Amino acid sequence: MIKSLIKTDAEYESILARIEMIMDALPNTPEGDELQLLSVLVEKYENENYPLPDADPIDVIQYFIEQRGLKAKDLVGIIGDKAIVSKVMSRERKLNLRMVRNLHQKAKIPYSLLIKEY
Repeated sequence: MIKSLIKTDAEYESILARIEMIMDALPNTPEGDELQLLSVLVEKYENENYPLPDADPIDVIQYFIEQRGLKAKDLVGIIGDKAIVSKVMSRERKLNLRMVRNLHQKAKIPYSLLIKEY
């Protein structure tokens, strides 16, 4: 089995910073291709170094806030106002890209746990 090409947390953080810089890159462009490749590397690194059982993104958020002694109301300002937080946490509203970015940047939740493939 091939290990991730990301070898250290410092490299991981550096790549995450680059992903943030090119997050809005268009597909089929050099930056779009770079974003796709870096995303695969980050996902592999996170799976190897931060394994969690399969859970939907809301379960993941709930786990992370509980582990930090927080409540859903502490997500106000990270994913939206009180009403939006309530709708997201009750699964009435899906996470959008801005919310995922903020959860990663401000709550340090890995992207791969917040983005669910359908």
